[in-house]
Amino acid sequence: MTQSHAMIINGERVEAAGTFGVIDPARAEFFADCPAASPEHLDAAVAAARKAFPTWRDTVIEERARLLNEIANAVEADKDALAVLLSTEQGKPRASAHGEIGAAIHWMRETAKLRPPVEVIRDDEKNRIEVHRKPLGVVGSITPWNHPVLIATWHVMPALMAGNCVVIKPSSYTPLSTLRLVELANVHLPRGVLNSVTGEGGIGRAITGHPGIDKIVFTGSTPTGRNIMSNAADTLKRLTLELGGNDAAIVLPDADIDAIAPVIFAKSFGNSGQTCAALKRLYVHESLHDALAEKIAVLARAAKVGPASDPASQFGPLQNKAQFDLVRALADDARANGGRFLAGGEASDEAGYFFPLTVVTEVTDGMRIVDEEQFGPILPIVRYSDVDDAIARANASENGLGGSIWSTDIKKAEALARRLECGTAWVNDHSSISPAAPFGGAKQSGIGVEFGHWGLEEYMQMQTVHITR
Repeated sequence: MTQSHAMIINGERVEAAGTFGVIDPARAEFFADCPAASPEHLDAAVAAARKAFPTWRDTVIEERARLLNEIANAVEADKDALAVLLSTEQGKPRASAHGEIGAAIHWMRETAKLRPPVEVIRDDEKNRIEVHRKPLGVVGSITPWNHPVLIATWHVMPALMAGNCVVIKPSSYTPLSTLRLVELANVHLPRGVLNSVTGEGGIGRAITGHPGIDKIVFTGSTPTGRNIMSNAADTLKRLTLELGGNDAAIVLPDADIDAIAPVIFAKSFGNSGQTCAALKRLYVHESLHDALAEKIAVLARAAKVGPASDPASQFGPLQNKAQFDLVRALADDARANGGRFLAGGEASDEAGYFFPLTVVTEVTDGMRIVDEEQFGPILPIVRYSDVDDAIARANASENGLGGSIWSTDIKKAEALARRLECGTAWVNDHSSISPAAPFGGAKQSGIGVEFGHWGLEEYMQMQTVHITR
C-alpha cells in the first residue's frame, strides 16, 4: 500500500523519526510502516487532551451526541477503503471486515443516545440531595488486534460522550485501521479531544503510568491487565479491563443438535476464534457427544480458509506468528495426549499464518487444549455424564467472561446459566452482545463493564451534592 500513516495529536497529522513494520498475516510479510511514538509524542498528546478537556467537558451533551453521529457518517462513507485496510492488517475476510465496521457504526449511533442520569436521593423542605456524574478528564485507551476498529469504538465513543478527552494506542500488530478511524473522527471533533499514538510495548507502559491520564481502558490478555493495574497504581487511575476468557458451553441431553450445531460452529469459529467471548470449551452430554461433534466437524471441514483478497474466503489466518505458534502447540499437545481430530489439526505449508478450523474430541480438563484459552480456530469437545459435574468443570477456571447452556427446556437452562461464574451467560446462544446491555468479566476476566448506561458511567466520576435550604 502507498497510503501514508500518521498519528493525530492536537488535530494534526504527526509522523515520527522511527517506524515499525506492519505484517499482512495472510502472507507473513511486511506491507506498511507505522510511526513509532516517542515519549515526547505521548506527552504532547496528553497535553493536547488536557488542554481540550475543559471546553469539551462543558460542551452540552446534545452537541457531543451530534458529533458522534457525524463520525459515524464519516466512517460509513469511508467503509470500503477502511475494510480493505482492516482486512489486510488483521487477516479477516472482506465480508467480516465490513461486518466489523458496520457494527462499529451501529455502536457509535447507539452510544450517542446515552445520557447520564441525575438521581435525587432526598427532596424536602430542609434538604435536597442529588447524585451527579461528571467526566474524569483524560482517558488512555489501549486496544487489541482482533477487532481493531470495533473495540476502538467501544473504548473511545462512550469516553467522548461522557465528556472526556482520549489518547488511544492501538495494537502494534493492527494500528493502521485505528489510525484511520481517529483521522476520520478528527475532521469533526475539536482539536485535542481525540489523539492517537502508536508503538510497541514501551509506549503502552508509558500510557498506563502517565500522571496526566486519569483512566485506562484496556482490552487484552489477563497478564497484561495485571501489569496495567500495577503500573497505574501510583496515580490510582480508574480502570476498565476486559481480559481473557475461556468460555465454556454445556449442551444438555435434551438439546436439539440439528438446530444448535450451526450456531455453536459460528460462535466458536467466528473471526477464526480470535474473540474474547468466543465459545472455547464445549461440554456435551455423552448421549449427544458423538453426533454433535460430527455435525460441527462437517461444517469445519467444509469451511473455506484463505486470504482476505479471495472473495471465497470465509475465515482468515491467525493474526500473528505468536498466536499461530500457540494454536499449533495446543493442537500438538492434544494429539500427544490422545485427542481425536475430527477436522483440521495440522497447519499447511502455505505462506501466512493459516490454521484450519479444528475440532478435537477425547480431551478433558487438565489438558492444555481445555485449560488454556486457545484464541484461535480450534474447539475442544468434552464428554460429560452429570450436569452438576459439568457446571463445576466449567467454573473451575480463573477466567469468567462468558458461558452458555444449550437445551430445549428454557426454564431449566436459565437456572443452570445463573450458576455459571461469568459476567455474561447465554441460553441457546453465545457471545452475542448489545450496545444496551452491560458486558464485562468475572474473576480474572476483568474489572468493570462496557456498554449501556453502565458502561458510560465507567467514564464518569460520581459526585453527591447536598443542598441545605
